[in-house]
Amino acid sequence: MSAVLLIEDDDRIRLSLAMALEDEGYETHAVATAEEGLELQRRQPADAVLVDLMLPGMDGFECIRQLRRTDDVPVIVVSARDDTHDIVAGLEAGADDYVVKPVAVKELAARLRALRRRGRAASAGPSMTVLTFGDLEIRPEAGEVRLHGEPVAVTRTEFRLLCELAEHPGQVLSRQQLLSRVWEYEIGDERLVDVHVGRLRHKIEDSAGKPRHLVTVRGLGYKLQP
Repeated sequence: MSAVLLIEDDDRIRLSLAMALEDEGYETHAVATAEEGLELQRRQPADAVLVDLMLPGMDGFECIRQLRRTDDVPVIVVSARDDTHDIVAGLEAGADDYVVKPVAVKELAARLRALRRRGRAASAGPSMTVLTFGDLEIRPEAGEVRLHGEPVAVTRTEFRLLCELAEHPGQVLSRQQLLSRVWEYEIGDERLVDVHVGRLRHKIEDSAGKPRHLVTVRGLGYKLQP
């Protein structure tokens, strides 16, 4: 059974969503504030975190940012705010995905399962494969990324995205191809890809505004430059 942390201030939504997730087989820990959620995640780490954006005290954006400082746990935004600015801001804060209220529990459960499959491949021994792109190194079996020989902290989804591009060096992959292979969505929001590419560039490029490794091919998609 997977454990899910739900951070939702609306009592009715929190209770009903927690019960529905329990019915789907998830051990669910539900709290009303970001502060409670962060403390609980430190003491009793969940396998995934669901967070509302509009919370009393610390909002969901800051909650995600604080989580990302020390934790690569998969995060899904669950919010009634569905305009582009809020969705992109939530993803840029470090979320892996988002769903808009009212929530279809079956869809949310499917996304949680996809996030779990997206986890890093843990190697029992040393990494055997090193994919090299100049000063960028990717070790798929070990779940490691290095730039100039130094480790780079990436989320599970960022790592999966980077590995997918690295396995096709120099080949352009469209946003829909990446959605299908990384997020496992046959139809999805292409902003997921764009925001994660932007976040990766800030981590693996010397200049995110002038990328050398992860480049855009206008009108087609993205590629990792050999």
